[in-house]
Amino acid sequence: MGQNSASPPADGLWERVVRRAERALISGALSPIRTEEHVVDADRVRFVVRVVSSIRAKAREGLKDPKGGDPQEETTDPRDDPFLPYDPELFVADLSDTHVLLLNKFNVLDHHVLAVTRLYEDQEAPLTKADFAALARCLQAVDGLGFYNCGAAAGASQRHKHLQAVALPLTRVGPAIPVESLLAEARFDGRIGAVREFGFRHAIIRLEAPASSASALALEFHGAYRQLLSATGIGVEALDRADRRLPPYNLLATSSWMLLVPRSREHFGSVSINALAFAGSMFVSDAAQLQEIAAAGPMAVLGHVAVRED
Repeated sequence: MGQNSASPPADGLWERVVRRAERALISGALSPIRTEEHVVDADRVRFVVRVVSSIRAKAREGLKDPKGGDPQEETTDPRDDPFLPYDPELFVADLSDTHVLLLNKFNVLDHHVLAVTRLYEDQEAPLTKADFAALARCLQAVDGLGFYNCGAAAGASQRHKHLQAVALPLTRVGPAIPVESLLAEARFDGRIGAVREFGFRHAIIRLEAPASSASALALEFHGAYRQLLSATGIGVEALDRADRRLPPYNLLATSSWMLLVPRSREHFGSVSINALAFAGSMFVSDAAQLQEIAAAGPMAVLGHVAVRED
């Protein structure tokens, strides 16, 4: 177990996040990455592109680029694991016997948290009921967005399995999640929906009536996840493979919907793209990368890194 084995009630969990962040800022354990917000309009979505203003400071900490959501040091070697052990100054709570909640040390968005497995599991392993139980506790505690980057080609910079969550809104102007206007117009065949403006493989599910508890939401999440794997061609049979590693994908989840996007590559030009980009929030390291995004158009950027439909 972690430093405090008694799990706080969900309605007090986010208060613990806020208090821990305040203390970690004072101690220097938390190192926010300051950015400037820019808006790039595309297909009725006001994409928010944050340009990192402290990239040199981050580089001095040994990081390679601001992936806009992934924590700690960028590494593909499980022996070089910032979560084993994790920094106690970033510890928020024990979510369960299998997961702890940590602050993202190099956060771009305020109160960005990580639901991390206690023991090493690979980021390409299938998500489990325990993973979704951890995420559900976070999203029952705050109106937030959960997300997951499966593998390096999906924008993951850390091999140790971790889901992530941020409080909404993602931006000060427009919808709380920039792409929600498009998601609201998704066309459904049964439970599985598709967004007309997304010219790449994806699937969305609307969850049932608001879950009465974190455990009920976790069950919804897990069932929806399996359906989305099938709908996007990854397939639930992959969950039973001997190596138990899945192809790259991004997952986004709120308490009312879940979206899965298979990935073909990590980068558009020099820009690393992760799950938050499919929510309408992108991160770049300088003005040149901002221009790359603006010149191509955000939807073309997403299509480039996703899997094109035949």
